[in-house]
Amino acid sequence: MRFYRTTQFLFPRQFELRLLTIALLAVLLPTVLVLALGITTFGWPPRTAGMILLATLLGAGLATAAIHALLAPLATATAMLRAIQIGESVADIPVGGEDLVGRLLRGVSQAARDAEERSDALVVVAEHDPLTKILNRRGFMRAAERLLVGERPAVLALIDLDHFRAINDHLGHDVGDELLFAFAQRVRDTVRGTDICARWGGEEFAVLLPGATLDQAHAAMGRLRSSIARHPLPGAGLTFSCGLADTCGFDDLDDTARRADKALYSAKHLGRDRTELAD
Repeated sequence: MRFYRTTQFLFPRQFELRLLTIALLAVLLPTVLVLALGITTFGWPPRTAGMILLATLLGAGLATAAIHALLAPLATATAMLRAIQIGESVADIPVGGEDLVGRLLRGVSQAARDAEERSDALVVVAEHDPLTKILNRRGFMRAAERLLVGERPAVLALIDLDHFRAINDHLGHDVGDELLFAFAQRVRDTVRGTDICARWGGEEFAVLLPGATLDQAHAAMGRLRSSIARHPLPGAGLTFSCGLADTCGFDDLDDTARRADKALYSAKHLGRDRTELAD
């Protein structure tokens, strides 16, 4: 490191040029001294000295080009490390040998894999609800954006557990948490594999049914209601209210959520344990 720091006055921001300059001087300086000594002491003719100097310059040029090519993997590794630092994906990492450059490239490859794993883990944490283990609202919206491309039709179901506060008050929050987890799993197991389910907030859940009609979504909520009736969840007599609204593409999803929420309010107002369709 001492020599590296000492030579930083040569191209402080260009390590490659610094290395090439040192290599070039190391080749040319001895040649120039030998030629000067030969001309002054041994009387070498200028033509001979010129040929020697020309040959030396040609060799130095070839050596400089070779060193430049050998340094290319270092520049590539530096660019990949910079991409990893800013969170970009790095693909097609070159494979080196057993020398210093090869070890550096393997280190970059490992760093890229570790960064991608950490990034994936952070995304999972950020987009999933820690209690129910399904998507949260943020994860739901990201998944919906990927799924509702163009004007693909879908139905949004907003679900609210009836009298959930009473369950918490009478049976305790531990039972309430267990109920939320069990209900989330029941929803996930009842809907189609292509549907997206998420905890919308509190005791509210959302299900996006791409390609479904309102009648099909209504039937799906009916199957969920029947499943809970046949196999009760923690908290006796659990029921839920639901509001359904159709949408056409991701851009309409916010308005669809407002319409579904209004239909959910109607279901609550009309006595709960029912599914209402948005206007």
